[in-house]
Parts: sequence; C-alpha cells; structure tokens
Amino acid sequence: EPWCVGLLRQLMSIIHTLRIFETSSSQVPNFPEYVVVGVLNDLEILRCDGETRRNKPKQEWMNRVTEDDPLFWIWTTQLCVNYLQRSKGNIENIKQLLNQTEGAHIWQWMFGCDWDDETDDITGYVQCAFDGEDFISLDPSTESWVAAKSEAVFTKMRWERSGQIQRYKHYIHKVCNVGLKNFVRYGEKTLRRTELPLVSLLQKSSSSPVTCHATGFYPDRARLFWTKDGDELLEDVDPGEILPNEDATFQTSVTLDLSSVPSKDWDRYHCVFQVSGDKKKYSANPEVLYPMCQMIDGPNDSPPPCPPQTPPKPKFLPVSCLRSQPSQHGLIGILLQPDDIPYFRRLPPGFGATLTMEGENMVYSDSVSPTSPGI
Repeated sequence: EPWCVGLLRQLMSIIHTLRIFETSSSQVPNFPEYVVVGVLNDLEILRCDGETRRNKPKQEWMNRVTEDDPLFWIWTTQLCVNYLQRSKGNIENIKQLLNQTEGAHIWQWMFGCDWDDETDDITGYVQCAFDGEDFISLDPSTESWVAAKSEAVFTKMRWERSGQIQRYKHYIHKVCNVGLKNFVRYGEKTLRRTELPLVSLLQKSSSSPVTCHATGFYPDRARLFWTKDGDELLEDVDPGEILPNEDATFQTSVTLDLSSVPSKDWDRYHCVFQVSGDKKKYSANPEVLYPMCQMIDGPNDSPPPCPPQTPPKPKFLPVSCLRSQPSQHGLIGILLQPDDIPYFRRLPPGFGATLTMEGENMVYSDSVSPTSPGI
C-alpha cells in the first residue's frame, strides 16, 4: 500500500490500556487492607475494597456491561471477596520470605493489557511489587516468570509449577480480548474526546525561570515544550510529568530559564502544546484572548479586577489570573474567578497565542512578546 496510507493508519491508531491494580496492606494507618481498582486509558472504571466487599462502577457508562454480561457485577464481586482472603495470605507469606514481619508493608499486583485498535494486536503483562520495589513479573513472550530479586526465585519456581502462567494466559484472552474491547465500546464517547488545555505562564520573580503550565487536556497523548525561532529547545528546559486531574483530564508543565536572555528577545520563545489525533483546525490570537489581570507585588495593593467578558469558544487561552499555590505537584497556575483577586508578581510584558495544525497535531503556541497586547 502507499506509504502515505500506512502513515495515516499509524497516526490514527490508538493504544487502549486496561489495568487492574490490586493492593494489600499490613499495618498501614488510614489505608484499606485490600483494594482493587480497574483503570481504562488512565480513567478509573471500577473499584472494590475490603470494606464494601462489592465491585462497583466508577463511570456511568460502565453500567452497560450488563448488556453483554448480565451477571458481571455479581461474579466480579465474588472474585473480589475471594482475592481479599487470598491477599492476606500473600502479604504474610512475602513478609516471612523477606524476613520483614514487623512494621507497615504493601503488596501490589498489576494485571494489564494494551490493545491497538488498528492492528488488533494485544499485549498482556503481570507485575508484582513489595513496598514499592519490583518483585516478580510475567514475560508473555517466553511464558516464564522473571524474578526481580533473588528472594523472588522461590516464588518464581512455585508459580511455574502451579500453572499460574496458563491461568494468566486465560485472563489475557478473556479480560483483554473481550472485556477491554467492550469497555472501550461503552465509553467510546468519553475516551475518544479531545479537550484542549488552559495554558498559563508563571514566573515567581523577574529572575526566576518561566513555567508554562497546561491543564485540563485529554487525552494524555500530548507534549508541552519550548521553542526558539520555531525550533524545539532541549537545553535550559525542565519538563514535568503528565499528571492526572480530579476531573479525568491531565496537566503538565515545562520550565525555561530565560535569565540570560534580554527581554527584547523574548518574542522568539514560544511554549507549544501538541496533541495527536484531531484533524480540526483551531486558532486563537491576542485579539480574542482573555486579557491578563494587572498583577502587582504586596498584599496591601489592590489590582484591578479580571475582565467580566466570557472568553470565546473554543477556550484555547492563557489563564486570566495566576496565583502562587503550593500543591503536591509543586507550584502551579490556577484560573481565578473575576472576584477572586490575586496578589502576584507581574509577568513580563504580554503574550500572544496561536493554535494551528502541524501534520496531524494541534499546536498551541503561547509566546511572551514585548509588543503583543493583553496586559
């Protein structure tokens, strides 16, 4: 077939993932002794724990599972109860094996699979960890268990004698080949959606690095990076991880050190957001962006309020006001309501933005520019 057709198929194919996380704990305060969570494409879809002893859907569309399997929630609840009893023995056995019978401990088991919806290829995997360190995993290609440490060799030999590999091969076929595909079908509207982020530029002081923060995007197949004169920068940048938000979207950030760059050259630098798989073209420019609020130093000053107008849709725009707020993921920029006035150091003068297409990628570009309007 023509190379361009093959390339198009590669761009349009999506890898769907299903992961079942089972966690057992011993003497860990304020943490359940047993919990199982099912995650589809980084979205929690089901949950069962030792307190409720019931498997429950975490997404409304997961109730459709009974269309294909009317007893799904019954038999998976029974599995949860059975695994709860087994997990207590597992964590005690591993504590004895490692001679760590005292203190708090956590045993984690993860079963999962990846499905390419274009080629229909499915890859399954099983991994186990104790106290956050790899312990043993399944290699499907060789149909053998791989011990991550010497203490796991005994477990490897015992599991291989007991036929655990055939059991997991059955799981991969049934859960992945049937369950994963059905789950994707139920949640297709949610899973195939594209949400573009709110992007903000954040600087603690005039000499601090500039952080570009993007939040609220979906899916997580995205990149955020800095460019100079259109070329991606690899030096003086500090990229962050892609982290989940509570609303099933994602956030990320990338920091650039501009301390040695004259302010007159700042318009050569852009923060670029890319997400694959959307063919629509979007653009935004300074004339349609929400203007920045005036930001000044000191809690005794009163900056003017944020403008009351509603930003045009789609909302490909920088955050109107920024506040310095500590969080578990560090310092981030947040969107404030018009009556929620921030006290923060003024950002450098102005920025513009565009959101266009580069091949199959949407590209959001947010640039600092001494000449662009907005402040």
